[in-house]
Amino acid sequence: MALTMGSGPFGQAPAGVFNTDIRRDGLLYFEDSPRRIRGVFAGETVIDSRHVKIMHEHAHLPRAYFPRADVRTDLLLRTDLSTHAPGKGDAVYWTLQAGGRSVPNAAWSYPDPPPGAPPLRDYLAFFLASMDSWLEEDEPMIGHVRDPYHRVDVVNTSRHVRVSLAGTVLADSTRTRVIFETGLPTRWYFPPDDLRVSLVESELRTVCSYKGHAHYRSVRVGGELYENVAWTYPRPRHDAAAVAGYLAFFNERVDIVVDGEPQQSPRSPWSVPGWWHSMAEFAAQM
Repeated sequence: MALTMGSGPFGQAPAGVFNTDIRRDGLLYFEDSPRRIRGVFAGETVIDSRHVKIMHEHAHLPRAYFPRADVRTDLLLRTDLSTHAPGKGDAVYWTLQAGGRSVPNAAWSYPDPPPGAPPLRDYLAFFLASMDSWLEEDEPMIGHVRDPYHRVDVVNTSRHVRVSLAGTVLADSTRTRVIFETGLPTRWYFPPDDLRVSLVESELRTVCSYKGHAHYRSVRVGGELYENVAWTYPRPRHDAAAVAGYLAFFNERVDIVVDGEPQQSPRSPWSVPGWWHSMAEFAAQM
């Protein structure tokens, strides 16, 4: 999220200002990554690269590109699909085949990028869902490739934080743990004992590359069910280990008051009713 998404400097709603106008739409930044990344499909290591490139693009999550020499191209079959991307050129696609299985159009490349484009000619990118598993060094890589400019800070705070919805107090605490995360709204995580209502477990699950697998909760207020307004990380990744079992509420969908000061509701993908449906479609495109 850091550079090109959300409130990042080149995102859709930058939190700060530059001293000159910068065109964000169509902006590309292509850089080396020091991390070894592997992709495994049908028992075959399809990708094993120590020379990964990361593509940063306005309004898109970071994407890993791999040198052809680091990809089992013998497992790829060229398809008829072609798409065009301004600034990158015409993409050609490849079906992945191994172990009697196949994933149509699992990978793509830009064999003839236009003048001024990043040096994409000899690189391939893959949809994340095309692999059975990914490894970053020797740890599982979940979600998208991690942005080197993204930071997650979990801090204990004694600020008085109160959450309410439709006039009903949901949580009240002076011992929350707050996450300051690059490009995202501040999130207040409550110990379960500081909840003032019972939450309803949801079937929704999402994955964050930095924090882990989130489990969601709904709440019933005044006879109405408000779906997926809260979440928890039962077993977070090390960046967010301190919020294990704590619960947070979407600033976009509840009223939050911190030390007596009402907090402004941020604009984000989670502001949209039923946001989890569009998120599922987005994840499928990764």
